Amino acid sequence: MLTLLKIRNLALVDQLLWEPSSGFICITGETGAGKSVIIGAIRLALGERADKTLIRSGEQQCSVEAVFHLPDSSPVHAILNEHGVPPCEDGNLIIKRIISSTANRQFLNDSPCTLNLLREAGACLVDMHGPSDHRSLISQERQLSLLDAFGEHAPLLHAYADAWRQWQDARRAYDDLEHAEAATAREIELLRHQVDEIDAAAFTPEEVLTLEERWQRARNGTRLQEQVSRMLAMLEETDVPGLGSQLRELTRAAHELERMDASTAAWLAPLAEVNLELKEIEGRLADYSSELDCDPRELFQLEERINLLESLKMKYGPSFEDVCARREEAAHRLDRIEHRTERLEELRASMAVLRKQVDAAGQALTKARQASAPKLASSIVRHSRELGFRQAVFEVGLSPLQEPGSQGMETVEFLFGPNPGEPSKPLRLIASSGELARIMLAIKSALAHKDSTPLLVFDEIDANVGGEVARAVGFKMQQLGNRHQVISITHFPQVAALASHHYLVQKASAGNRTISCLREVSHEDRIDELVRMLGGGGDHARTLAQALLQPS
Repeated sequence: MLTLLKIRNLALVDQLLWEPSSGFICITGETGAGKSVIIGAIRLALGERADKTLIRSGEQQCSVEAVFHLPDSSPVHAILNEHGVPPCEDGNLIIKRIISSTANRQFLNDSPCTLNLLREAGACLVDMHGPSDHRSLISQERQLSLLDAFGEHAPLLHAYADAWRQWQDARRAYDDLEHAEAATAREIELLRHQVDEIDAAAFTPEEVLTLEERWQRARNGTRLQEQVSRMLAMLEETDVPGLGSQLRELTRAAHELERMDASTAAWLAPLAEVNLELKEIEGRLADYSSELDCDPRELFQLEERINLLESLKMKYGPSFEDVCARREEAAHRLDRIEHRTERLEELRASMAVLRKQVDAAGQALTKARQASAPKLASSIVRHSRELGFRQAVFEVGLSPLQEPGSQGMETVEFLFGPNPGEPSKPLRLIASSGELARIMLAIKSALAHKDSTPLLVFDEIDANVGGEVARAVGFKMQQLGNRHQVISITHFPQVAALASHHYLVQKASAGNRTISCLREVSHEDRIDELVRMLGGGGDHARTLAQALLQPS
């Protein structure tokens, strides 16, 4: 359930902190008082797009924060884990939206997230029903999802969807290969030449990595040898005392000095280390000299390899990795061309097997839908009659598709006949928003025990109905409040009187600014608000308001 809604600088609201209770909650207030801001804030928390026009005049940004307490079974936990969002602490999911004049940001559990992720999580948290939301009932896809929810067809639907997806993948692969432009002999020859040319060069990543360094050493072999010989001559014993012999003589003199004055030992000690390091360098220079090879043939071979590598790079890409990628691409294309007939046969056989799997899964789903359709229709009729459609007829019609679709092997059409003697018509042909709103409520009531969405929001769905029907609408929302947290924006006192908690939105002046505030009303304050909603005053209106609050 929604446990906290915090709004700052949104439209007429400067600051609002609301901690709604469970059960059936109604929000009332005069037109323009700011009731829509509450609903707008919830929509923002669910990932609805926003722009800077929502920011309260004179402010730089607005924000909405919503906290939902979730059971362990909520699918939101899996969504958070899949996207690397920190888990809920003590079952509380924290959503935050910040809208500014320069950028919008959103967070889940204090972790930045995308709007798509917010919408994905929000779809599991709240079911919104407003003046335009119930129009979704005319969508056949929506109607099909409602039937599947009522019949608890999720396992069958998932099995079918997996089979259908594999079948479609095989069909696409077959069509792509079948309709691919036929390769010409020239293209085949070119592809084979590219593969053979790159393979013949036989370069390895290890060779490419050291080739330039080896070529540079071979190219400068003579000069390197001369330089090493010069350095060794400076270190080795010759007719002219070299650096090594001078250092050794200096070391002997230092030992003599130490014998005569022990205090010099500490700062003369590094001479011994220098002597050892110089011997190490002398040995390494000798080894390096023996490794130097000034063979002109090796230099020629290295130059040939470098020229060949550069030639391949010029043809197939600026880097060796690009050359390798081109080779794999050409080889793959060549394989597809040379084995096209065999691959088509494989795909054709695979398609036949997968189609049988689709048919089997589809038939099982169809059978379940055919069994659930009359039960759903019967339940909706019962609830719709309680909502004022005394002799209504409701049908859930199934029509087979010529070819299996992504959601099954049939389409669904909700048919409704509000008046006796008139044929049932598809919901999409019913123009009255009041009728659609009540049908939606009937459907939601029929699905109440199947629906795991914790919060249901009804925004003036009782518009365009009479007082008696409004009372029936209120009773339905009251019943839904036994299983869900229900928030209703209403102008009908008959509906508001049935709520477990009644909140009033009012406009007030603060300085030169107009603000909206929200407070819970009870006892006399609640009766006063119902009297206002009844549109009259005096003892009669007050008596009627008190009667509305009495348990039926």
